[in-house]
Amino acid sequence: MAVAARKLAVPTLYDQLGGAASIAATVDQFYERVLADATLKPFFATTNMRWLRKRNTQFFTQALGGPAQYTGKGMKEAHARLPIQMEHFNRVAGHLTDTLEALGVPQALISRVIAAVAPLSEQIVTTSVKPIAAPRRSA
Repeated sequence: MAVAARKLAVPTLYDQLGGAASIAATVDQFYERVLADATLKPFFATTNMRWLRKRNTQFFTQALGGPAQYTGKGMKEAHARLPIQMEHFNRVAGHLTDTLEALGVPQALISRVIAAVAPLSEQIVTTSVKPIAAPRRSA
């Protein structure tokens, strides 16, 4: 019976992406892209990037079905003090997609990774852009 159960087990995204070494490499290359983005770089001006890379490796490992237990702050708490707009979230997601593509990850897996992190926008986006008011006309 145990053999039958093992045959039915579907590998997690973590396993399909290559496990611990692949996740760590993805996080490192991802942050190279994020920090090269002039729009996003200011968000990390005072951040200890070694610490953040470690936390995000733990987070991605757990979020993608791996064994690590992320013990950091919740997404809402971790981002609460930052003026993050949906545009910023989308740029970060784009860098994640670009990183995975550059690493040769198949599009079907990339789509599943993005689908796993996309719902986090509700916890990470902290502000919205207010529409610009139309100028008043003089009478």
